[in-house]
Amino acid sequence: MKNTCIIICGPTAVGKTSIALNIAKQFSTQIISADSRQCYRELNIAVAKPTVAELGYVHHYFINSHAIQDNLSAADFEQYALSAAGKIFQQNNIAVMVGGTGLYIKAFCEGLDTIPSINEAIRNNIISTYQQEGIGWLQEQLKILDPVYYASGEMQNPQRMMRALEVKLSTGEPISAFQSGNKTARDFNIIKIGLELPREILYSQINGRVDAMIEMGLVEEARSLLPFRNLNALQTVGYRELFSYFDGEISLSKAIELIKQNTRHYAKRQMTWFKKDEAINWLHPDIKIVSDYLKRNLEI
Repeated sequence: MKNTCIIICGPTAVGKTSIALNIAKQFSTQIISADSRQCYRELNIAVAKPTVAELGYVHHYFINSHAIQDNLSAADFEQYALSAAGKIFQQNNIAVMVGGTGLYIKAFCEGLDTIPSINEAIRNNIISTYQQEGIGWLQEQLKILDPVYYASGEMQNPQRMMRALEVKLSTGEPISAFQSGNKTARDFNIIKIGLELPREILYSQINGRVDAMIEMGLVEEARSLLPFRNLNALQTVGYRELFSYFDGEISLSKAIELIKQNTRHYAKRQMTWFKKDEAINWLHPDIKIVSDYLKRNLEI
């Protein structure tokens, strides 16, 4: 059987972790996380990191692997994940990848175009100004400086918008100038499984997860991270809203309401991204359904 990476993707709170753990156990293999926040050791509750027990159940790559001061990119993830997959394939012809960061999964599967290094001062200034002025400022800057991205890019996704703006200000060129669309062939098979639920069920699970996070101590975790609030790793739903609460701008109940709302919006953006990928096979997050699909489609 040719080496194969089974990719489990989909929106936040759909049940990816449980499915991935079961599949990894089924094939006696290991997991590569494709989550742009769970890799940071200091972030736990807000990023829905697997529990200590779950991490002990199956070895995970790219979880607790970096510090929040590390400024990671999709290109960094591509190299890390390819190396991890190579290590897994030395022992097993099946690897499992799980996560909701679509760009990271795309980088692993297809490679990325090379974008010149970004001026760190420009990046920090963009982050700081965005925190003060909000998404409207990003939209206005891109409308002026990168009208192509403004017309066709993810104009409700602050991370993607800040990336486009930093590339333009650092290089003088729009980010589209560095996107050739060429795909890099991998020397292993890839099976992509997307997990989805009816919207009302997913949103209910998101709301319930946020309530559970608060009970687990999310407010205290966010308070401990206040000194690092300007780092890119902290531009994350669950922390931003609580920082506004700490600043006295909103009440705690409003912060919790916004965490739920912004997480739902994030899940919607994730689905929009993944639905563009015709190679993804969409399944209900039930381990029997996923296992049966793999039995039919793995080249064993």
